[in-house]
Amino acid sequence: MRLLVTGAAGMCAREVLGVATARGHEVLAPDERDLDVCDRSVLARAFAELRPDAIVNCAAWTDVDGAESSEDAALAVNGVAPGLLAEAANDCGAHLVHISTDYVFDGSAKSPYVESDLPNPQTAYGRTKLAGERAVLGAGGGHAIVRTAWLFGVGGRNLVATMLKLASDGRDEVGVVADQIGCPTYAGHLARALVDVAELRLRGVMHVAGGGQCSWAELAAATFAACDIDCRVRPLTTKEYPLPAPRPAWSVLASERPDVPRLPPWQDGLATYLEQVRVEASR
Repeated sequence: MRLLVTGAAGMCAREVLGVATARGHEVLAPDERDLDVCDRSVLARAFAELRPDAIVNCAAWTDVDGAESSEDAALAVNGVAPGLLAEAANDCGAHLVHISTDYVFDGSAKSPYVESDLPNPQTAYGRTKLAGERAVLGAGGGHAIVRTAWLFGVGGRNLVATMLKLASDGRDEVGVVADQIGCPTYAGHLARALVDVAELRLRGVMHVAGGGQCSWAELAAATFAACDIDCRVRPLTTKEYPLPAPRPAWSVLASERPDVPRLPPWQDGLATYLEQVRVEASR
């Protein structure tokens, strides 16, 4: 399979490229300067030349708080570009796998969100990501939309990396929000699922996130425990840690589809990620 990965410099894309290469696929990772996902004519020319069998779209505006003051810019990447990618994929017979987010929901549920639950985003970021989903679906072609949550991995900003940095700076206590619950998802595990979806040409909306659930504070405590770091986690409420974009109180995702890849427990993802960090630090 000829697999094209957009946003190839990002955390998730890095893992997708590694998984796809290990499986023997021909991987195409054009530089973002050469493949402007917001330009229809550029995409049309590139796809006509490269002829990918599948595309995993890892290009995204990921600054959740920044989107509140720059929604139009975020919308261009998160909302418009996915539709252009889907149209270009249709023209060359390729299958698009587009990554979306738990932020399309309002976080008020008490049970895990499944694919048939109605979105109701409460942030600019969530609105732009939902617009991207609708653009992909509106383009036709039966592409895949993979919603995930609380992503962490090597080479990207995430809570686990932040906790390790704070501990290395000598902190003996950190305050972390304890009233937001979600499914921490290791980028390496998600990458395997994304390549699976591309290989199987699965269609429609699907939820793929780390198994189990926890709070941000519990994730921080698990990180310190796994690394034998003597740093106490002080639970905070969302009101005590305000941010420009309100985070969903409930971000637990589950799938009602029998064909959707299931990821290992988030604890397994954390252990694998921490080992990756140790290996890279030793080089």
